[in-house]
Amino acid sequence: MKIICIGRNYADHAVELHDGAELPKEPLFFLKPDTALLRNNDPFYIPSFSNEVHYECELVVKITRLAKHIDERFASRCYEEVGLGIDFTARDLQREAIAKGLPWELCKGFDHSAALSNQFVPLAELGGDVQNLEFEMLLNDEVRQHGFTRDMLFTVDQIIAHVSKYMTLRIGDLIYTGTPVGVGPVKVGDNIKARIGGHTLLDFDVM
Repeated sequence: MKIICIGRNYADHAVELHDGAELPKEPLFFLKPDTALLRNNDPFYIPSFSNEVHYECELVVKITRLAKHIDERFASRCYEEVGLGIDFTARDLQREAIAKGLPWELCKGFDHSAALSNQFVPLAELGGDVQNLEFEMLLNDEVRQHGFTRDMLFTVDQIIAHVSKYMTLRIGDLIYTGTPVGVGPVKVGDNIKARIGGHTLLDFDVM
């Protein structure tokens, strides 16, 4: 099982990073290991090696059929339901990695850095159009991120077509499709909730 994460897929989020990078011309993706998964609304423990861990709430697509070099026209056949996740990022380590031109595994792939909802909601229940969904993340019951999938720079189908050119997608693979504007730091004692279509899919504490 692979965890595929899409970077800079919402223009406003790319701007808020203040790193001067241009918007991508094709989907930018990186991987997290399966040990990054945080399930069952278990608490997230801030790692000792970072002084600035940020939340990034994302729509998550679960792959339901084998896909290799699939055309965008047929990509919608590869998923049927969506969930929500948090891509936890050690922002201080990420800045250092970017400055030195280093890979992102340390800042993105650490244990439990990919919170994932237990429940995935059938797209049909949400209106059937993956590019017409609205989701939000709350920090201590205050909305911090409000995402609309129509604002993605690259659609879910474009992402699947692009990624599958380089690696085979297998049943159960997860695609974290990028985060909207509003990312920020977490601290001990915080509570994170995320919801879509009337479903609260994430509700856990930061320790």
